[in-house]
Amino acid sequence: GDIVLLAKPVTLTEGDRVTLTTDVPVATDGTSKPEKLLYAVSLPPVHGQIEYINYPGVPISSYSQLDVVAQKVSDVHDNSHGTGKESLR
Repeated sequence: GDIVLLAKPVTLTEGDRVTLTTDVPVATDGTSKPEKLLYAVSLPPVHGQIEYINYPGVPISSYSQLDVVAQKVSDVHDNSHGTGKESLR
């Protein structure tokens, strides 16, 4: 089926970390099995990275809906000068 992804902008300042919840990336694929959805990070954040909370400093290129539900994934600012809203893609 069709995949629908709604991603809200995340605002981070230098050194911030935001745990991804189902309020930020919301996805459905019409199968009623959200636990099988996988996210791919095609464009990482400009000033930071997406990483697992248990493995700080290690950028990831994919994660699952179950990881988001369990709040295991975060968007981390890299302390460079620059702030603003970025959408997860």
